[in-house]
Amino acid sequence: MKNKEIYLDACKTSKLDPEVLKEMLPYFTEKFWYPGNFTSIGNEIADALQNSKETIASSLSAKPKEIIFTSGGTDANNIALKGLMAAWENTGKHFITSKIAHPSMLKIFAALEKQGYEGSYISADQDGYLDLDELKKSIRKDTTLIAFTHVNHTLGTIQKIKEISEILKRQDHKINFFIDSCEAYAKIPINVEELGVDSLSISAHKFNGPKGVGALYIKTGTKMVQTQQGINRFQALKPGAINVPAIVGFAKIVELIFKNFSNYRNYLGKIQKLLYDGIVKNIPDIRLNGPKIGKRSPAHLNITFYYAEGEAIMMMLDFENIHVATGSACAAKDLKANYILRHTGRTHEECNSSIRFTLDKFISTTDVERTVKVLTEVIQELRRRSPLGKNRM
Repeated sequence: MKNKEIYLDACKTSKLDPEVLKEMLPYFTEKFWYPGNFTSIGNEIADALQNSKETIASSLSAKPKEIIFTSGGTDANNIALKGLMAAWENTGKHFITSKIAHPSMLKIFAALEKQGYEGSYISADQDGYLDLDELKKSIRKDTTLIAFTHVNHTLGTIQKIKEISEILKRQDHKINFFIDSCEAYAKIPINVEELGVDSLSISAHKFNGPKGVGALYIKTGTKMVQTQQGINRFQALKPGAINVPAIVGFAKIVELIFKNFSNYRNYLGKIQKLLYDGIVKNIPDIRLNGPKIGKRSPAHLNITFYYAEGEAIMMMLDFENIHVATGSACAAKDLKANYILRHTGRTHEECNSSIRFTLDKFISTTDVERTVKVLTEVIQELRRRSPLGKNRM
């Protein structure tokens, strides 16, 4: 009989919480209407959407009117980055991001550069922290946008957002500040007022919510041009059909997580430490990529296993129904090593020997113990077969 499936790739996507599905189902089958005035069914949906906005806004210490729903994180990033650059192009067409930003942001900026905008890409240290001195030196009179990834999806590094905000406050002209918080939200506390950001994106399927829905926070008074056209059924910046079931499900998972956020975070941190300690105890010749345990996102762990190839590790774990991600070539669907590991100083060999474990609330301590046991056997076998790794365990 096949072993129970253990899914350790929640950064890519995650299992839908059954309570969320239960909440969503009536909006597929019975309450399938759009919001509207003058009818009881339209008012009912309008109330459900407004309540969802209030729930999500509250989790960010934002106002409900500052939240718009999107089809996910990439959609939110597109609306914000293109909308902000267009709104401020008469002031300047220069933006600053980082070499280790999420690919969805880097793709958008590449497209903007083809339209005549100009970008600066700042560096990061070996733990993935952005070089803030380089940031200061990169700011120009025509810089109108700074955009970073809040928690790095590969390393789990939490960027120093408040320090970046203070740098921007000291400038003599307005620079908009956007962060992609898709990997940060529901992992670390986020208070948009305290962080000092103008806009921020989140995505529900990263923390056991439904796929196909996200949200964009836009601080009151922020200028952002509409970049999508169509029928305005609910919100001007995101016209077209409204995914009511997904929005209701999004709000439900937020409600479930934030009703006791400290316990939720502590649990993620507990299983992260259990996994890391088990690996350290049983497997020699490893390297933790990113900050120390306790200084990073509680849901992210990235480790290089020297003398073993990452894709081979991933496939052998898959045979045992344990699912992880690797930073090597084929996993990224191209022939390059993981760009984040490369930009934080890892060699090509270290990149291709790295495994990323990303966690959610459905991972149990039993799952972690079995993962460590199987992983230890896999690494032993791969090193036994490798001339570089022979007799190392």
